[in-house]
Amino acid sequence: MEQRRVTDFFARRRPGPRIVLPKLACRTPSPARPALRAPDSATSGSRKRARPPAAPGRDQARPPARRRLRLSADAVSSPSSPEAPDSSEAPDSLEAPDIPACPSLGQKIKKSTPAADQPPQLTSSQNQDTISELASCLQRARELGARVRVLKSSAQDAGESCTPEAKGRPEEPCGEKAPAYQRFHALAQPGPPGLVLPYKYQVLAEMFRSMDTIVGMLHNRSETPTFAKVQRGVQDMMRRRFEERNVGQIKTVYPASYCFRQERGVPTFKDGVKRSDYQLTIEPLLEQEADGAAPQLTASRLLQRRQIFSQKLVEHVKEHHKAFLASLRPPMVVPEDQLTRWHPRFNVDEVPDIEPAVLPQPPATEKLTTAQEVLARARSLMSPRMEKALSQLALRSAEPSSPGPPRPALPDTPPATPPAASPSALKGVSQDLLERVRAKEAQKQLAQMTRCPEQEQRLQRLERLPELARVLRSVFVSERKPALSMEVACARMVGSCRTAMSPGEMEKHLLLLSELLPDWLSLHHIRTDTYVKLDKAADLASITARLARQARAEEGL
Repeated sequence: MEQRRVTDFFARRRPGPRIVLPKLACRTPSPARPALRAPDSATSGSRKRARPPAAPGRDQARPPARRRLRLSADAVSSPSSPEAPDSSEAPDSLEAPDIPACPSLGQKIKKSTPAADQPPQLTSSQNQDTISELASCLQRARELGARVRVLKSSAQDAGESCTPEAKGRPEEPCGEKAPAYQRFHALAQPGPPGLVLPYKYQVLAEMFRSMDTIVGMLHNRSETPTFAKVQRGVQDMMRRRFEERNVGQIKTVYPASYCFRQERGVPTFKDGVKRSDYQLTIEPLLEQEADGAAPQLTASRLLQRRQIFSQKLVEHVKEHHKAFLASLRPPMVVPEDQLTRWHPRFNVDEVPDIEPAVLPQPPATEKLTTAQEVLARARSLMSPRMEKALSQLALRSAEPSSPGPPRPALPDTPPATPPAASPSALKGVSQDLLERVRAKEAQKQLAQMTRCPEQEQRLQRLERLPELARVLRSVFVSERKPALSMEVACARMVGSCRTAMSPGEMEKHLLLLSELLPDWLSLHHIRTDTYVKLDKAADLASITARLARQARAEEGL
């Protein structure tokens, strides 16, 4: 019995011949499944089994496993006597005896169903739909092509209309803005706000430092500094382009730094530059030594010249800042020696570029470029016939070259202007009240621009004192002591405060707190230590209110 079950298991696992079976009514045809082969009762008792005999059509290629049932027209016309499909239609299927017929299956299938080996036929309506769809796709492609051509032509026109701002400035693509790290460079500077230079001015200061270093090296070893040598050295140091325009800007800012000349006979040790060509030489202007020796560009002089150049850049920005203050309502006047920071609405990074100064140019040598000049030079050496031919050629070449209209120069970028309030927003407000508010705002901004760095640090500490007062009281409550040493109190507050500060900075805050509120916080010096004593019975809300009033009072000064 056990052996028969094992044999039955292997018989079920081995695929047998395929039998096409009709499905039940009201169901779609599905792939035919192989019929299960009943175990042979007459098999021998050996464990090995003989392979089943191959079907007549097994030598041919087997159809895919998921083959749908397709009935011929004869089978559909006589549903009462179902027959197996012909061998030409399904060569790998066998007849299924004793299968009951499904009377409703033939009624569901139309007689016009094509055979499996016949291609599908398209009706006239389907052909018309396909042709109309193709025509619409073709029309859409033509419209897109026309649109692309229009966009290309407009882009070319826009590219031709873009011109550089000035003749000496490098050409920039139309509509391209500077990167954000250049436009907002002043806002990203660390430390307290001050007289920060624009990004392009700082780049120019770095170019001057590199140029001064290269010129100093060449000058100290008695070598003539030329622009070609300096340009190569500065570009290697800064990894940035350095051109004659930048040298002209340096001359505009600091005219007493160098002496520029056009000289010939300077050795260049280059094949592309001849010794007889004119070259721009750069000579540093230095004070004479006391003993009459040749002056040298030492490290101290390099540092002094760098500081002078930076100070001149700040003065250049102050001029634009002064014009900006004069355009305000009401206008403001701030002494330059008292100015410590720019106006809050003054956009530093939008200050226009420095106009480059004119550098010495090589002397113009007379060159014959047109036929008329050649005729005027060699009129006495030519025959009358050749002179007539050259004159005709000169007239023909001069006709198409007509002077074009002069291009209007683009104005420089104006300094940033304060945003003006819309008239509708101020409708119904008294003019006297507006003038008082503007005057008060101008007074506050003036005090902010003339504030010294020490006072700025004191105001920052005053803003932190209300929070530090609450933290200090909680430290004393948790320690349960009437007094604490300065080191312990600072260490506890550094660990409890949200702002990251060092113990030394926290000690300065406590000293300021004891200076403003001596009745609440007192300091006691005993031998070499300093102890802090706090009045826990005082109202904390009144303490913080007094500190806030003190901060507002000092900020308005």
